Amino acid sequence: MSEIQTRAAAAVSELIEIAGLKKGDLLVIGCSSSEMTGGVIGHNSSLEAAEEAFAGIAPILEEKGIFLAAQCCEHLNRALILEREAAEARGYEIVCVVPQPKAGGSFATTAWKNMRDPVAVEHIAADAGLDIGLTLIGMHLKAVAVPVRLSVDHIGKARITAARTRPKYIGGERAHYE
Repeated sequence: MSEIQTRAAAAVSELIEIAGLKKGDLLVIGCSSSEMTGGVIGHNSSLEAAEEAFAGIAPILEEKGIFLAAQCCEHLNRALILEREAAEARGYEIVCVVPQPKAGGSFATTAWKNMRDPVAVEHIAADAGLDIGLTLIGMHLKAVAVPVRLSVDHIGKARITAARTRPKYIGGERAHYE
């Protein structure tokens, strides 16, 4: 395994455990292959780096039954690539686009090529997220996102951040929570 593949697998495994993700949950991943290889986000796309990251991440998600939502770059308005099954189960509206390395990004392109029945959607509410290269995934998380510190803080040369979500606390001072 390459360093990128190993670190991506470690980060996703740790996030799944900390976030308590379970079968059927949705994990959004924004991934700048440019940043992983030491370039500037959006300018040095690397299909090879994206494939290495995907190779570390996908088998873990498959084994756990967790769905991947791969965030596209700003050229596709941060649309997301996911399995049709996940999109339809959540009632997400499918849009017509196929990501490419320079319009969508290398990670989303890799996800599209490797998923069984990929589709694109514009909006989701994911249960957790991993941001590789500071791609801004917050808009794709459920309403209350909680930052997660992982032991892995870089994949390649890209800084990573992670988040889990939780239900909103409502009810004021007399309310009780689990």
